[in-house]
Amino acid sequence: MSTVLVIGASRGLGLELATQYAVAGWRVIGTARTPEGLSRLQAVDAEALSLDVSDPASVSGLAWQLDGEKLDLAIQVAGVIDRPPIGEPVTRERFDRIMHTNVLGVLQAIPQVAPLLQPGHGVLAVISSIMGSLQLSTSPDAVLYRVSKAAVNMVVRSAQAAYPDLTLVALHPGWVRTNMGGAGAALSPEESARDLRQVLSGLSAKHKGQYLNHDGSVIPW
Repeated sequence: MSTVLVIGASRGLGLELATQYAVAGWRVIGTARTPEGLSRLQAVDAEALSLDVSDPASVSGLAWQLDGEKLDLAIQVAGVIDRPPIGEPVTRERFDRIMHTNVLGVLQAIPQVAPLLQPGHGVLAVISSIMGSLQLSTSPDAVLYRVSKAAVNMVVRSAQAAYPDLTLVALHPGWVRTNMGGAGAALSPEESARDLRQVLSGLSAKHKGQYLNHDGSVIPW
């Protein structure tokens, strides 16, 4: 039985990924930061671990919670968005919140998770966003989120060099109808998770360190 770890699986896309992998017969380990999130994971037959990616002390304990595990796939989903008023200076509080959650959490988790992935075919995917593409970005909206996802893309590229026996990718899930994406988004969580699972199942050595859309196409950095 293959094992997947989903970091940030209490709701939305993360919970849907955990659900679909469990239905497909995978052993699923998911993380959540609240008792309610842990209960939702247990309800879909996932093993639930308590983790708050915005809290460095919490993330630092991930390795001991996973002690002895062998993973085939790890997906880091957890993230937040912020939309400071356009043209106004960004406050340190807003910057720290989004960068701690979206970037520092990934930087802390990868060195703990990567050694548990099976050499040769282990995959570590980080949910990024097309909003992190320098080439495609033309809007001032959600600048902190854009900056954080551009930074996450660099984390993935750097980590790929550090773990050459694994395949690491940054994934854009599409515009998804979650609390973050809003009710008017184009994709349901079910559709996005289905697409991402298909992309992940088709990865090979040529995809190492790539930035991929939910349909499998390559996104320019």
